Amino acid sequence: MSKQNDWTSFVVRINIKAVSTEKLYWAWATREGMEYWFLRLSEYKTKDGKLRKTNEPVEKGDQYKWLWHGWPDETVEYGEILDCNGKDYLKFSFGKAGNCAVRIKEELGEKIVELVQDSIPDDDAGRLTWHVGCKTGWTFYLANLKSLLEGGIDLRNRNEKLQNVINS
Repeated sequence: MSKQNDWTSFVVRINIKAVSTEKLYWAWATREGMEYWFLRLSEYKTKDGKLRKTNEPVEKGDQYKWLWHGWPDETVEYGEILDCNGKDYLKFSFGKAGNCAVRIKEELGEKIVELVQDSIPDDDAGRLTWHVGCKTGWTFYLANLKSLLEGGIDLRNRNEKLQNVINS
């Protein structure tokens, strides 16, 4: 077994009980869903520049604009939906941090949300900022998705002035 770490990708997974695949896909593929557990703003535009409705699922080629709770408007992410199947798979670009693919599957009677982030630059900045930083962030946000869907508690910091906390 190799002890060499692959800094260009990582996988994070979480089980979520008593939730349908459709509900989990909604959480990833719509503005309404993404703002429910992840972002304070999640705008999607079609290939021809038309803004999607809040509950309208994304399609391949859509462009997005994302803003986070606890961060000023200057901290913005623009990207593209690279692939999706309308059911249980979605892939999007994630700026300099690479690409993210989300799969929803079932294991031992429970839903699993699996996120793979790849194409992370293999340099000091990529290792710290994108590999460690993004893996930490996705771990928190997947836990928040689970918390909201299973118990209704939102763990996000919504105070933009409160900085350097794990939940924003």
